[in-house]
Amino acid sequence: MVLLAVFWAGMLGPAYSDEPLRDALARLVKAYPHFIDRIQGNELVWKDGTRMSIDDGRGAKAFETMLEQPDIKDMFALTYPAGDKGLAPDIDFDPGRVRYAPLFTKMYGDCRTSNLLAKAADVVWLKSKYGQTIKFSKINGAAAALQRVSDELDQLPDRFTEFLIPTQGTYNCRPIAATDRMSAHGLGIAIDIAAKHSNYWRRSKPDANGRVVYKNEIPWEIVRVFEKHGFIWGGKWYHYDTMHFEYRPELLPVSR
Repeated sequence: MVLLAVFWAGMLGPAYSDEPLRDALARLVKAYPHFIDRIQGNELVWKDGTRMSIDDGRGAKAFETMLEQPDIKDMFALTYPAGDKGLAPDIDFDPGRVRYAPLFTKMYGDCRTSNLLAKAADVVWLKSKYGQTIKFSKINGAAAALQRVSDELDQLPDRFTEFLIPTQGTYNCRPIAATDRMSAHGLGIAIDIAAKHSNYWRRSKPDANGRVVYKNEIPWEIVRVFEKHGFIWGGKWYHYDTMHFEYRPELLPVSR
């Protein structure tokens, strides 16, 4: 397997002098102020006193290992390319697919053991053009952010509507296809838009070199609105899922 580039040379010191990682950790704290208190040495300190290691000390990891056994630092190994850029992604360039599960289940809950719909709010998707009520986690302001996305998308010209309806779902307690890892849908922080115009890497026939062939139909106008409100897009992944958006404000360059 291809090793990802080592973005931070050597073992990270307690002060995290590396600027990209330091900035990423600052975004993480700022993105989730009701849960995360501060960074202290190699630990993420929660408001309730819980501590999680940032760097597990295992060094550079193969791509699949990073997906299956990440630490907090690994979530920021690849910079999400916000804005009208990032297509087609390089091999194994999947910013946002690496999720340190204990961090997210501590905030949003574990759908395998708890009813996360009790922590969800109603979002009216495209009030004037569609009016479907969907469930989304209200934790960290995710549902409120999705409602803002919907309200802005509702103002786009009618030619964009076919890319947005019907939605393919939000909350769904299930693992990611062909893995044991819980989907972001299981946290209640992801939405899939119209399947008619979606493309998914597993349905792509590899080229002669075994590379996934990139395909996308989703317009930038839609992507921009989602990113503005803290959502990343699966269309910017090498292992792409172009109808998929998830609330991950810590990965975007502008603080929310």
